[in-house]
Amino acid sequence: MCKIVQCSIIYMAAALVLASCASAGDAQQVPTVASGAWQPVDATTGQIADVDGLETLADAFPNSSSVRLRLLNAYIAAEQFERALIVAEQLAGEGYAFSAGAREFLAGLVGEEATPVWLAANEQNSAPLTASEVVATIPQQALLPEDVAVLGEGSYAVTTVVSRRVWFSNGQGWFPSGPLGSGNLSGIVADGSGMVVGSGDLGMIVEGGESFGGLIAMENGNDPLNITAPEGVQLSDIAFFSDQVIYASDPIGGGVYKSEGMGDGIEVLVAPGTFRSPQGIAPSEDGERLYISDYRYGLGMIDTATGAVTRLSADEPMLLDGIDGLWLYDDELIAVQNGLNPMRIVALTLSPDGNRITAMRVLEQANPEWTEPLGGDIFEDALYYIGNGSWDLFDEGGTLKEGAELRATHIRRLDLAEKPTD
Repeated sequence: MCKIVQCSIIYMAAALVLASCASAGDAQQVPTVASGAWQPVDATTGQIADVDGLETLADAFPNSSSVRLRLLNAYIAAEQFERALIVAEQLAGEGYAFSAGAREFLAGLVGEEATPVWLAANEQNSAPLTASEVVATIPQQALLPEDVAVLGEGSYAVTTVVSRRVWFSNGQGWFPSGPLGSGNLSGIVADGSGMVVGSGDLGMIVEGGESFGGLIAMENGNDPLNITAPEGVQLSDIAFFSDQVIYASDPIGGGVYKSEGMGDGIEVLVAPGTFRSPQGIAPSEDGERLYISDYRYGLGMIDTATGAVTRLSADEPMLLDGIDGLWLYDDELIAVQNGLNPMRIVALTLSPDGNRITAMRVLEQANPEWTEPLGGDIFEDALYYIGNGSWDLFDEGGTLKEGAELRATHIRRLDLAEKPTD
């Protein structure tokens, strides 16, 4: 979805923008990656700017590029250039691509010495890897498509944030649902009996306009059923565990919610303020845990019985922030990482007990046809996802930016069946 949490990394007097929404780590050695309790994060966490505070934060979230870029800037501000370059090298080694201006700035920190190999080769980190194909085109009248559910071969349901309707395709054409009396429609999940949509105010409601926060269930043959979230909660990404149990995240307030059944209401699973901007949710096969992305800080695991949160650790250094969509496929988490430079889709291999990430492979990155890859659905061994999101076309309140032109939106198919062999 849209980047609810945004940051801008700027260097001192040079006012050189290095990145937006990236991360941090210990500057003298690779941060520890042992699992542990999730440190609650909120808006005040994003205001930490001193070296000591950011080093501590980087230890708590070693897989966050966002935190490490903040630490990098803090080292530069403190004129601790050697430490800054160590952090930059770590980021580059984990796949982060600095802008041309940032690379020039970092080269200046090296001084008269030869440009290090890692910096000279950093541009290669953004080399395109195209692996998907366009399988459907959503008309431009569907304002700001966000997520897609595959209903069958060539049949789709797509949520729209600004239109606030669900658009359907049966392979012959597209048509919108009737008005749902909803907020901005975001996440969607579907099965043979119907579908459920997440609704809330995601910043695209006109000032003073009404918005419904909660879940909208559309069972086949029945009128839509609104299930109201707790007051002030804005639901976005959602996931089924079964045909009744539904989980949903609030990217504004930072909480995670659960509905046991269509008529049973919505209850708190993880309290607001635990995450900064929780987004994609992927239930484990046994339903005992949820894998969840925090857009700025990385991946967590939620015990569905208690709501306890732990950090999903990795056996090797890797960047795990900036993840929007998240799905479990066999023994891997498939993640759309649109908050990283370069944007990419990755497969994260889980350990046999599901408590760690043992490896990462990039499935697609920096596709020239992308604007911003967004939500999607796994269907018959493939990820179907929105490839050219249009958040960039709209101002707050859902008005089209001056000079912006609407565009059709592509649904892309990325094959997941073929995996590398050892």
